[in-house]
Amino acid sequence: MVNAPADTVDVNTPTLQDIRQELGDCHRCPLCQKRTHIVFGEGNPQARLAFVGEAPGADEDMQGRPFVGKAGQLLTKIIQAMGLTRQDVYICNILKCRPPGNRNPKPDEITTCEPFLVKQLQVIQPKVICALGTFAAHTLLKTEVPITVLRGRFHTYQGIHLMPTYHPAYLLRNPGAKKQVWEDMQMIMKTL
Repeated sequence: MVNAPADTVDVNTPTLQDIRQELGDCHRCPLCQKRTHIVFGEGNPQARLAFVGEAPGADEDMQGRPFVGKAGQLLTKIIQAMGLTRQDVYICNILKCRPPGNRNPKPDEITTCEPFLVKQLQVIQPKVICALGTFAAHTLLKTEVPITVLRGRFHTYQGIHLMPTYHPAYLLRNPGAKKQVWEDMQMIMKTL
């Protein structure tokens, strides 16, 4: 058997565009009824670092882009402090549509949307995933352990290093936690 060159692309491997096309104008759960835009994700399709949040907020729903509101502006500053840009990383959420009133994602919504996130991460194959907040960490790690216990150390998601940390929206309400998040980011930078 002859091995294919490393730069050979398997035509059967989906791309992020293929996954977005499969998602389509999603009506798989009731969140579609009130959304303005699907927020699929954005950034480098070969990113070494992927940030995963829980769900789009009002600004994200209006623009169709992840993390563009106040929490997103803080995430951008964190990324820049790491010596990176938003174009260097990939940013997405568990849910692709905004829950009404920014309520927490429901289990059935997570179950419906998670397969698309799994496919995104399989295509990107980041070296590190940063789970932003409780819902992202719980969904990816299949645990109910509090984020206060999960953060500060690496876990594994499908063979990928996963660092849970506090969501930027939490940091806006609790600025004292920024030091812990920066410690988590320093661990990520060492791993990258």
